[in-house]
Amino acid sequence: MVSELDLALVHALQLRPRAAWSELAPALGVTAGTLARRWERLTARGLAWVYAAPGPAFSRSQVTAFVLVRCRLGAREDLAAAIAAFDEAVTVETTAPGSADLLLDVLTPDLASLTRFLTERLSALDGITAVECLVATALYTEGSRWRLRSLDATQLTALGGPAAGERQPAPRPDLDALDRVLLAELAADGRLELAELAQRAGTSAATVRRRLNRLTGSHLMTFRCDMAPPLTGLPVAVTFRGRLPARDVNALHRALAALPECRLLAAVTGTDNVLATFWLRDIAEIQRRETSLCTRLPTLTVTDRIIGLHTVKRMGHLLDRDGRRTGTRPVRPW
Repeated sequence: MVSELDLALVHALQLRPRAAWSELAPALGVTAGTLARRWERLTARGLAWVYAAPGPAFSRSQVTAFVLVRCRLGAREDLAAAIAAFDEAVTVETTAPGSADLLLDVLTPDLASLTRFLTERLSALDGITAVECLVATALYTEGSRWRLRSLDATQLTALGGPAAGERQPAPRPDLDALDRVLLAELAADGRLELAELAQRAGTSAATVRRRLNRLTGSHLMTFRCDMAPPLTGLPVAVTFRGRLPARDVNALHRALAALPECRLLAAVTGTDNVLATFWLRDIAEIQRRETSLCTRLPTLTVTDRIIGLHTVKRMGHLLDRDGRRTGTRPVRPW
């Protein structure tokens, strides 16, 4: 059973992913030991996890793309497993038959790397019949900014402080071997303590602290708390593709990004220049949400609705049919 305290704990970790249990305990009204035990149980069951992910600076300086894959009948599951082994494909989702059989989130350092992924790695897989690539030109919201909304106003105030995206970022650092070791370790487990990280990286805790401050301060990396559908209560994932006049694209953030079900919102290349993913309670919500989108943005034309069936991999973490984490393939897009 998932309790209200479990939900509150996960929301608190969305706000402060690396906070000590003693820092979170007063706002949640329990002891630090209780929170530690709850988190251990949630992670052991694959219901929630914290990890390092690309921060806001990544989408501005590197490449985020959404790749729609068509495949031969019967080849989808094998292809999803094969593509999940690729570092560039950070998210792999099977979809209901329609315009795509697989939906991929792809992160690469540059366009040349994206081209190699599409023309060398994907093209080498047997069973793919068509590929469409949409490059994000603006990312208005994504998974690290989505919130569970389980805390009340008093708790939010107690845990508050400005979000990382609201601070002026420091200059982007040049990554060295130590940075990459830390990124790889934290991509698997974002709550590793400084002493443990220092031991794994062969350096001191003080050095690790400085490096993490530099990585997060530049917005190159962020910490993210993710969860399985049994915790969210939102088992239906739908991705809308749409077309909006160029003059109205900047209205996307104001009109849609604040919607509580909106998990991802991007302006993309192609004739259909809008991509938005929503997590919903049931299938019937798809039509209601589409109607709401078009009401908020009258010039928006929804051109496709892609229903997710099984997220095989989400930001480097492998998931079972219920969306519970079973393993990890840490992302390395930096």
